[in-house]
Amino acid sequence: MTSRSNGEPLVRLSGVNKWFGELHVLQDIDLDIAAGEVLVVIGPSGSGKSTLCRAINRLEPIEKGEITIDGERLPEEGKELARLRADVGMVFQSFNLFAHKTILENVTLGPTKVRKKSKSDAEKRARELLDRVGVSAQAEKYPAQLSGGQQQRVAIARALAMEPKVMLFDEPTSALDPEMINEVLDVMVGLAKDGMTMVVVTHEMGFARRAANRVVFMDGGRIVESAEPETFFTNPRSDRAKDFLSKILTH
Repeated sequence: MTSRSNGEPLVRLSGVNKWFGELHVLQDIDLDIAAGEVLVVIGPSGSGKSTLCRAINRLEPIEKGEITIDGERLPEEGKELARLRADVGMVFQSFNLFAHKTILENVTLGPTKVRKKSKSDAEKRARELLDRVGVSAQAEKYPAQLSGGQQQRVAIARALAMEPKVMLFDEPTSALDPEMINEVLDVMVGLAKDGMTMVVVTHEMGFARRAANRVVFMDGGRIVESAEPETFFTNPRSDRAKDFLSKILTH
């Protein structure tokens, strides 16, 4: 793999720009993410955080710039995009599980259809992953029978089943009741400790402090600041970050 052998970043964004009509939502984004790095993206609403996350697997096409994953440029569309996208796991605010399939079927669908794994191999791996995220007892149930926290942990297991090189999390706890948030964050902290490359858009500052290697602060479609968590939270350089932190850390 290119990223392992020559020190190249696993994910690289170069001069990335994105518009929604007149709105310039990503402005000249340059960002390198190393293999095994946990990058947490924070910032006010409308700062471009989710768009940045979604651009990394082309859920949002970009107008200018280039994104590479493990040395390969992200294609515009077609089979090559599908192949590269399979290397990028994604966990959304909403769980997006198939309501008419069991939990086990939800987790085995991608590996059997896309990765062409045998049903038995896919099921064995799915059960291991469901155990890892703490919902192995729910394998034969349907999504509606699970709590929101359990469904989100299944969504993480489903993404992991594709053996991605990088995992993207777009505000994965924002739709959850407060008591369910930690059970999802604990799974994510475990992934971070295991060396999974992760890009996490979140409002959970405790997670950022505990698990991130680096915090990126966005505002107005730009990366304003990028620093290690301790540095960022104790001594932010920009007035905009100071203002943002003073509002969220005092509550």
